[in-house]
Amino acid sequence: MRRYGPAVLLALVGAAILRVSAFSELYLRYVQPGLRPCLVVSGVLLVLLGVVVAVLTRTAGKQDHYDDLDQDLDDQDHYDDLDQDLDDQDHSHGHDHGPVGPRVAWLLTLPALALLLFPPPALGSYSAQREADQRAAQGVGSFPALPSGDPVDLTLGEFGSRAVYDSDRSLRGRTIRLTGFVTRDDDGTWYVTRLLVACCAADATTARAEVRGADAPPVDTWVTVTGTWRPEGALGSDAAWPPVVDAASVRQVAQPDNPYEKR
Repeated sequence: MRRYGPAVLLALVGAAILRVSAFSELYLRYVQPGLRPCLVVSGVLLVLLGVVVAVLTRTAGKQDHYDDLDQDLDDQDHYDDLDQDLDDQDHSHGHDHGPVGPRVAWLLTLPALALLLFPPPALGSYSAQREADQRAAQGVGSFPALPSGDPVDLTLGEFGSRAVYDSDRSLRGRTIRLTGFVTRDDDGTWYVTRLLVACCAADATTARAEVRGADAPPVDTWVTVTGTWRPEGALGSDAAWPPVVDAASVRQVAQPDNPYEKR
């Protein structure tokens, strides 16, 4: 059975990829929606490759079996024991032929099984807190006008950019609505937070807004915060970051299918 290890491993990894990309929306925890076709194709190819490896391994095993039979028939000294030898070969050929490798190699199936059965969650507060508030120097300037009507739904990324860099102060006097998960500092300050990705979860950066005027929900809870922007510090300065929102309401919501914002 060990000789089929590579085939089983390939099939498991392919099945795990297909589970999160072709049969569910779980892939959105790790990559952008545009990469879904690549994941599906990769999963299908890995499953097919596993099948091909299994077939080739089985064919090679049968050929080894026939070669051993020919050797036994040519060995006249053991002709009387041929039936017993054949029985022994039937018992042992599944174990002795082919690239069996060390048994510890089967441990490689554990990560594939874990991904197949227990897909890891999206990045959350721990990843956000590790982000050291590093921001690109966008420079102060004007932004396009916000749509009319309140409240205005904004991403955390856009809200942060406008709050810190918008020379027209387009957020002033507007009611905004932000959706993200809860993070907290040791001093009790809490934020509505979102992770921004360009390609996949590995390149995630943090966008967040400090929430004042409302009690903090549990960390990692997804919420929608409705309120108004409170200006802090000079434009483009460290004092302006993170931006502050005075909350009029905080409502718990379900995690969206795509928990990330596009950077």
